[in-house]
Amino acid sequence: MPAAPLSLLSVQSTAPAVAPGGRASQLPVALMRQGLITGDQMVQALNIQARRGGRLVDVLIARNLVPRDTLYEALARHWNTRVLSLAEERPDVRLIDRLGATACLHHQLLPICHAGGLTVIATARPEDFAARRPWLEEKFGPCLMVIARPEAIEAALLRLRGHGLAHLAEQRVPPALSCRNLTGSRMFWPLASGLVGTLILSLIFPMFMLWLAFGWTLLTMTAVTLLKIAAVATEALPQPAEAPEPPVIARLPVVSVMVALYREASIAPRLIRRLARLDYPQELLDIVLVVEAEDSLTRNALAATDLPPWMRVVVVPDGRLKTKPRALNFALDHCRGSIVGVYDAEDAPEPDQIRKVVERFHSRGPEVVCLQGVLDFYNPRTNWLSRCFTIEYATWFRLILPGIQRLGLPVPLGGTTLFFRRKAIEELGGWDAHNVTEDADLGIRLARMGYRTELIDTTTHEEANCRALPWVKQRSRWLKGYMMTYASHMRAPRLLWRQLGAWQFIGFQILFIGSLSQFVLAPVIWSFWISLFGVEHPIYAALPRPAYLMLITIFVVTELANLWFNWFAMRRTRHRLNPLWIPTLHIYFPLGSLASYKAIWELLRKPFYWDKTTHGEFDSTGG
Repeated sequence: MPAAPLSLLSVQSTAPAVAPGGRASQLPVALMRQGLITGDQMVQALNIQARRGGRLVDVLIARNLVPRDTLYEALARHWNTRVLSLAEERPDVRLIDRLGATACLHHQLLPICHAGGLTVIATARPEDFAARRPWLEEKFGPCLMVIARPEAIEAALLRLRGHGLAHLAEQRVPPALSCRNLTGSRMFWPLASGLVGTLILSLIFPMFMLWLAFGWTLLTMTAVTLLKIAAVATEALPQPAEAPEPPVIARLPVVSVMVALYREASIAPRLIRRLARLDYPQELLDIVLVVEAEDSLTRNALAATDLPPWMRVVVVPDGRLKTKPRALNFALDHCRGSIVGVYDAEDAPEPDQIRKVVERFHSRGPEVVCLQGVLDFYNPRTNWLSRCFTIEYATWFRLILPGIQRLGLPVPLGGTTLFFRRKAIEELGGWDAHNVTEDADLGIRLARMGYRTELIDTTTHEEANCRALPWVKQRSRWLKGYMMTYASHMRAPRLLWRQLGAWQFIGFQILFIGSLSQFVLAPVIWSFWISLFGVEHPIYAALPRPAYLMLITIFVVTELANLWFNWFAMRRTRHRLNPLWIPTLHIYFPLGSLASYKAIWELLRKPFYWDKTTHGEFDSTGG
């Protein structure tokens, strides 16, 4: 065991063991005696703590009542110890491993070394140290407390055990529920063999394969259309009455919100301004900006920004993967809230959003563990593509997704404006770090465990991806993730049936295999348009008159339903786009088919590749 540094030996010689009795309650008086805060300011801080709970230290820092460095020095004097600058120390990693790096993060503790028969342990929460002393002494023997700032503890753990924590973030979801082992021959050869076999059969039996593709496409199109109609029709059903007034919550919870940033140097300042508009109490708000270690541009941009006390940066160590879910898993252990949310880099949430989330969780039972907000765009009129994207999003988030929830089906989540009860998300193992559509996968895993997701009436505006090639790249990542999610959960279909039940299992099939089939096989349906140019389609010629009329009826009903869905959804937005843009979606969706073929190719060649979307290109909001 290495010898203790001189700075720690001085702690031992000057600091007696911390006596728990009364010290925490005497802190306000000590701060006022030291002239660090006035009586009126302390009364204000204590009133806030009494109403909202939490730590007095967090209130003082969030309200800028005492400078952070000054406050921790005062804490050290009050607890008869000292503040360590961990950059000057070399903590013993064997001691860290004995406690566990994850436990160190969770409890804001860092074992430093053995000194004179004692184990020196740094903490950012001295008021909790006495309660944890029996647990710590069971592992280390007699302990001596010193104080360190929380960011210093996190930085030391990142430096010493960052790679191990990053590896845990990649493996957090159990193998049976993760897509990480769907690689190599497990994915490539079955999929490649299927594609080659389909091509060979198409050359040998072209009409049979055309009929097979047409029949499957028609079946999935009908199933998806009926699901949409049923979802919208549920609006007519009686819904649970909402309280006319917001519920009175005795103690508001701490809410952590993670924002994964990667190569977002230009948009980071705008993000900080937008998040600063959230009107939730600052001492109960914990904004975690998650950046990759190699992303020096974003890290430098954040370092140059004067972050408010309730925002902080968490750096994710380098690893094999560079995915958003891996970053979220790593940052989850750094969060201090009982509710954990997720935003994207370009998001502009409504100011009262966090309050609505807290109120909804408070009014629901413990089975509701996830809330999904509405996503919309702040640049719908940039060009034709942004208009089409806006119409598509309005239909999905304002009509279809709420209806899917009301039908009691698994909700494939969107990637942002998601809020979870922390206990539940930790029980599930967080996000699948290898799945490039981690949100949809998480929605299915929540349903499999019997948890419920609800849509909440609050909107986050983001940037519509409105350039053709970046749009195709983004959509191909989503579709590839849908393919991975379906393959992952269908490895054990009987188990999936038992966990979901028949109704949710059928809904899962329609949502995933139906949607994917519509993108991949869309050209089969488009081929019928050749009859407008006087070319007879071979299937038309082979159909008897009743079947032909039924086919035309299905096409017409589907088109009319989609037109009505899009028009009705757009009426619920503030954009007031001209309804004449809606029929142009016939030109927009072929890009989705192109994206599906790119997704299949990437599934074969590089399944875990994250095709990054660039943000901030068409942001006219000014932050």
